[in-house]
Amino acid sequence: MDKPEGLSSAQAVGRVKKLLGARKAGHAGTLDPFATGVLVCMLNQATRLGRFLLAGNKTYRAVLHLGIATNTQDRTGQIIARHRVDAGIEGRLADTFRRFEGEIEQYPPVYSALKHKGVPLYKLARRGRPVQKPPRQVSIAALTIESVDLPEIRFQVTCSAGTYIRSLCADIGQELGCGGHLSMLRRTASSGFGLDKAVRLSELEDGLHPQQDRVALISPAAALPDMTPLVADEAALSKIVNGVRLTCKDLPAPVGRTAARGDNDEAQHYKIIDSRERLWAVVVRPPLEQSYDYCCVFPRVDSC
Repeated sequence: MDKPEGLSSAQAVGRVKKLLGARKAGHAGTLDPFATGVLVCMLNQATRLGRFLLAGNKTYRAVLHLGIATNTQDRTGQIIARHRVDAGIEGRLADTFRRFEGEIEQYPPVYSALKHKGVPLYKLARRGRPVQKPPRQVSIAALTIESVDLPEIRFQVTCSAGTYIRSLCADIGQELGCGGHLSMLRRTASSGFGLDKAVRLSELEDGLHPQQDRVALISPAAALPDMTPLVADEAALSKIVNGVRLTCKDLPAPVGRTAARGDNDEAQHYKIIDSRERLWAVVVRPPLEQSYDYCCVFPRVDSC
């Protein structure tokens, strides 16, 4: 979905769950309430795919406002510092942004949903007891300045899961010596899904009148386009239903990139589908093994 401003991710998913009459619902990557854009929602059995969708790269368009630092690192927080933004800073922007590409260490915000001893960090921060988590490595695949109108810089970033764009803005502002915060954020792609495939809540509501067809849902198999498929026959499907471990003899040999790599020290994930391209299971093949371990199973494929 294209999450609107003013709703938390949990609230947005709750609306989708109610509109579609789902038993369970989840999402693949939180967006703050003031942020908009792609929020991948998973319904019913498809919630089991969260671990795979969460791991995908994400792309954002954002605005960095220089000269003002806030306690939340975004526009919703309290101002904690102001600095003058000299016109000469524009000549340093390209080099500074370039230094944040690649593998970097990033401190998670003290106002975040990460937990410390079971309590979300933002709750501790609001109580005046902020906890700073250790830095962790994230990957910035691309970081491009789109336009500059000081004190604002519009940019686009593609990054790994777990990257905080507001922390990135604060770090860039600190590197420039004037501070800064995130003033606008729109996610344009997540786990292979872009805005071109996203539906607004208003469109969902308008499309669910009794006289109209239900909204077209993306199948679980189609939600994993980069995972190698293995088409199972009836004998293999019977083993899946009964929880019997699958071996390489039960399934066709993988084709494409995975097959070319051969036996190596990396575990490989596969999606097992039937002749109708319905997802029955996600399995992993440990290095040098001739059998598969189940990650998740969908015995009632029609309910996905």
